[in-house]
Amino acid sequence: MAIYVDPPLWPAHGTHFSHLISDTSLEELHSFAAAAGIPDRAFDGDHYDVAEARYSALVAAGAVPVEGRILVRKLIASGLRIPARRRSSSLKLPLLTRWNEVLPGHDALFLDLLDRWGEEHRRYHGRTHLLAVLEALDLLTAPAGPPRTVLLAAWFHDAVYRGIAGQDEEESARLAEDRLAHAGLPAAEVDEVARLVRMTAEHRPETGDEAAALLSDADLSVLGGTPAAYARYLAAVRQDFAHIGDDDFAAGRAAVVRRLLELDPLFHTQRGRELWREAARRNLQGELG
Repeated sequence: MAIYVDPPLWPAHGTHFSHLISDTSLEELHSFAAAAGIPDRAFDGDHYDVAEARYSALVAAGAVPVEGRILVRKLIASGLRIPARRRSSSLKLPLLTRWNEVLPGHDALFLDLLDRWGEEHRRYHGRTHLLAVLEALDLLTAPAGPPRTVLLAAWFHDAVYRGIAGQDEEESARLAEDRLAHAGLPAAEVDEVARLVRMTAEHRPETGDEAAALLSDADLSVLGGTPAAYARYLAAVRQDFAHIGDDDFAAGRAAVVRRLLELDPLFHTQRGRELWREAARRNLQGELG
């Protein structure tokens, strides 16, 4: 039984925030927060957001300081965590933790990307998809982890999304070129990130292009989900194109599915094929049928 707090890294309202959790019960968490004078409005489903100025006092009161990744693991182990897919409007804690592993010290860029991925017109192409791609990259590269350029390409690959195939990817690549150059990344890395983002327009990496293969497979990993997960994916995609009539959407979607089935290979990494190929073929063929 313990209360945990991570470092104040989340930027908002002119300061930085920590997250306060219990590894046992919400009752324990609420009791600790009340004793520390944290208002009810700071509670966000499974944790409290607490300003940087309170951090030292919370530790002095008995909260155990841990890194963000450890805090997330303890929250998951407790059974109290609200699953990411049920809080896609936020996802700030897991995404901030991942951002600080790839490009720490660039809070403004993180907030810009978070806002873009959280735009109200997005349903499938939102923060849940971003997190899923990052998690898929973990699966594909464990235990080593993906290269920084691949991770940054994942962050930018749908940063601009208006539902216009090809144009969205091009504008996302240009955004990456501008923002990453401004962040001081070497030109070669900036060029590589933009190249990978542009690749996601067709998902046809060249033979031997390991970085592109990783990003392509991670982006398409949703196709290899369970039948229930695939049904949720289809429903979210339909909402992304709610402005299009049923007949036009059905025709356009059928064309997309046929193009995906024509990709040979659909997944370009050995691990990706092992994880998702069979289920993806079954899901896509079932959708056409």
